[in-house]
This record gives sequence, structure tokens and C-alpha cells, in this order.
Amino acid sequence: MVSAILSLALLGVCFGLILGVAARAFRVEASGIEAELEAMLPGTNCGQCGYPGCAGAAAALARGEAAATCCPPGGKALAEALAARLGLSLDASAVADEVPLVAGVREEICIGCTKCFRACPTDAVMGAMKQIHAVIREACTGCAKCEPLCPTGAITLTPVPMTLQTWVWPKPAAQPYPAAVPATAAAKAA
Repeated sequence: MVSAILSLALLGVCFGLILGVAARAFRVEASGIEAELEAMLPGTNCGQCGYPGCAGAAAALARGEAAATCCPPGGKALAEALAARLGLSLDASAVADEVPLVAGVREEICIGCTKCFRACPTDAVMGAMKQIHAVIREACTGCAKCEPLCPTGAITLTPVPMTLQTWVWPKPAAQPYPAAVPATAAAKAA
């Protein structure tokens, strides 16, 4: 019994060392711009942009194959930030600044077909075959991949309700400051 434990531990240590050396020797370093663009993207890997996740979209942006408006969940703010980082001109009217959406299941008409379950990129849909499905609201990105697949129309996308947990203070619009009045002119006016 002890020899079996020792031999398995020795094998684990050897394979761990081999994998560690291989990870350092065969490491593929991403270019700095790709890593920076990937950090700017939301990281939900929903695939709405048409690329395999945010890493694929960042690589396409760095190569110039994707437009700065490729990420629908990022909205207008992300498109402007990507265009500024890449030095591109951006037509902001082409980007719709939508409110965040979350999927919901109408339990009375859900038949448990699992089509939505298999299509969800973030595993936000819970359920099993011939069972009523549910959506984990915190995990749902509102990518709308599940809605058209539902044969009964049980899945609907609704705006995220405004609660204390989801409310975000909007950034103020840039206002030019009024010209400063010299102290002597203010004293003469009084």
C-alpha cells in the first residue's frame, strides 16, 4: 500500500516537472496590443462578434480584420475606446447603445428541450431534458443566442431591472468650464 502511494506521488512529481518545463519552453507570448485589447473587451466570450471568444476578437482587431464596433455587449463606449487605442476613425451612429438584457424562462410553456442549455456560452441556463429550465441572472450576458432556438418561445430577453445592485452612476457629459474671473474684477463688481 505504501509503495503504491509513493510510486504515484513520484509519478505526479515527475510529470509535474515535465509539464512545468514544457510550459516555459513552449510558451506563446501574445503581442502587447492583443493583450491590451483583450483586457479592454468584456471577457464574456459570448461570440456575438463572430470570433471564438474575446481573445479571438482581440487578435482580429490587432490584425485589422475586425471593426472597432465588433463587440455588441461593449456598446458605444467600448467601440470609442477601441477606436481611440487603434487610431481608427469611428462612426458612432452605427453603434446602438442598448440597455443590458437578461434572459428569462416562462416556466408554463418550457418543454425542457435543452436547446437553450446547449447554446448558452456562459452556462447561465440550468436544466435537464424534459425538465423546466431556469436562468442564472448573474451569469447571463444577454447574448440572445438562446432566444431564437427555443421552439415554444419560452425564453425572452428583458432589460436588467434597475436595483441598488445593478444601478451604475452615469458618467457626466464633458462640460467646458466657464472662464475664470480675476479676483480684482470680481471685487470691483461687488
